[in-house]
Amino acid sequence: MNFVNRHIAANISDEVPPRSLGATLATERKWPIRYESIAPLVLLADCATILVASVVSAAIYQFHGGGGMTADPGKALGSATIVSALFVSLLKIQDMYRPTELLVLRSQIRTVCLVWSCVFLLLAGTVGAVDIGHELSRGAALLFALIGLAALIVQRGVMRDLLKKGLSGRRFTGRNVVLITDQPQPLDSGLAQTLTNLGFCVSEKFSLPPPGSNSGYRKRLSARVIERIRGSDIDEVIVEADPNRWSELRAFVAELRVVPFPIVFVPGGAASEMFRRPTRDLGSAVCVELQRGPLTGVEHATKRLIDLVGAGLALTILSPLLAAVAIAIKLDSAGPVLFRQQRCGFNGRRFAICKFRTMSVLEDGPSIVQVGPVDNRVTRIGKWLRRTSIDELPQLLNVLDGSMSLVGPRPHALAHDNQFDKVVRNYAFRRRVKPGLTGWAQVHGCRGPTPTTALIERRVEYDLWYIDNWSLRLDLAILLQTPLEVLRGRNAY
Repeated sequence: MNFVNRHIAANISDEVPPRSLGATLATERKWPIRYESIAPLVLLADCATILVASVVSAAIYQFHGGGGMTADPGKALGSATIVSALFVSLLKIQDMYRPTELLVLRSQIRTVCLVWSCVFLLLAGTVGAVDIGHELSRGAALLFALIGLAALIVQRGVMRDLLKKGLSGRRFTGRNVVLITDQPQPLDSGLAQTLTNLGFCVSEKFSLPPPGSNSGYRKRLSARVIERIRGSDIDEVIVEADPNRWSELRAFVAELRVVPFPIVFVPGGAASEMFRRPTRDLGSAVCVELQRGPLTGVEHATKRLIDLVGAGLALTILSPLLAAVAIAIKLDSAGPVLFRQQRCGFNGRRFAICKFRTMSVLEDGPSIVQVGPVDNRVTRIGKWLRRTSIDELPQLLNVLDGSMSLVGPRPHALAHDNQFDKVVRNYAFRRRVKPGLTGWAQVHGCRGPTPTTALIERRVEYDLWYIDNWSLRLDLAILLQTPLEVLRGRNAY
C-alpha cells in the first residue's frame, strides 16, 4: 500500500474549502469503501461496463434489423469478456487504476481511447487471420466499440468526481493507526493529514527521540506505544523517519514485535527520494535506478516495430502527395528536390537528414543562419511547405533506415548543436534516444526556429521530460496530437 500520496491532498485542497475533521465527521457519513479498494473497484466497474455495453449494443442492433443476423447473447458476452480482459490488463500494466492517475481525467480519457482502439484493432486482425469474420456481425461490433468507449469515458468522469469528493470530504473508511515520526513540527511532512484524507484514523501520534539518543529513551517510548496499543482498536503502526537512522529504527521496531499488528515504514528526510526511484534485482543485491537509461530490449523492439510499420504505411499512403510536392519544387525553382543536412543523432552519431528543399540555398556547414518570419532565401512553394510541415515528410526515409524515430527530440543542424550545447545546461542529454520526426516539445508549440536561449531551454526541458517518462502510450498520444498541432500552425515559418 502506498501511504504517501501527498499530492492528492494538495490537489483537493485547491478546489474544496478546508474543514476541520470534527465538523466533517459530524456532518457527513463515511463510505464503506477503503482507499486501497479504489483500484480493484474501478477495474471491476470497467469489466461490468464493457459487458453491459456489449449486450446493449447487440440488443439495439437486433432491434433495428441487424442485417438479417440474429443476436446471440452468448457471443456478445463472450466477445465482451475477451475485450474486457485485454482492456483492463493493458490499463493495469500502465498503472492507470492508481487513485492518483484516476484523478487526472484528461490522461485517463486519452489512455482509454488509445487502449480501446488497440484492443479492437488487435481483435480485428485476429478475426481476419483465423477467418471467422462470417460468424460475427461487423455492425454490432462497431456499435459495441462506440457505445463501450462512450460509457467508459463517462464512467471515468463519474469516478473522478466521486474520488475527489471522497478525498476532500474524508469519506473513505480506514483503519485506526498509530503514527510515530521523527519529523520536527516546523518541518512536518503532513503525513498525518494525508492519512486522515485517505480515511485512516490517527488515534495517537508519538515523536521519535533525536538521533543518537540513549537506548533508555527509546525503550520508554516503545513501552508507551505498546501500552497504548494493547487492548485498543488499533490496526496498524506507521513509522515515519529518516532512512539514515535505520540502525536505530531496526532496534526500535524489534522492541515492538510483541504487538500483533503490521508495522509500516514511511521514509522521510532527504534520503526518501531514493525510495521513489525504480528498483531491480542484481543477484542478491537491490539496485536503485538513479538515471533512466535508453530503452530496454523489449521497449526498443516495440518502438522500432512501430517506426517501421508507421513509416512504411505513411510513405505508401502519402506517395501521391510526395510526388506532387516534388514536381512543384522542380517547377518553382532551380535545384534538387531533396535537401540533405548533417545532424546529430543517438549517442552523438551523425547522419544525413532528408527534407524537401524549401530554400534557394543549401547550407550545411559550421555557420548556418536560422530562418526568420520574413526570409528571402525561402522559395514560394517553400513557404507553404514549411507552414504545413510537409517539408519534413522525407524524414520517413530516415525512420526506415533507423537513424531517426517517429517520436523523439527534433534534431538540429550541427552548427546549432554546438551553439546550444554551450548555452543550455543538459542539452547533450537529448542524444540518449534517437531523434524524432515529431516530439513532446513540438506538440506543445515548440516548433520552428529558436532565436533566443529561452526558447531552446523550453524545448530541451520538454525533450528531457519525454526521455525520462517514455512509454508506448506517450508515443501514441504524441503521434495523435501532431496533426492537430500542425493545423494550429504555431511558430511555423
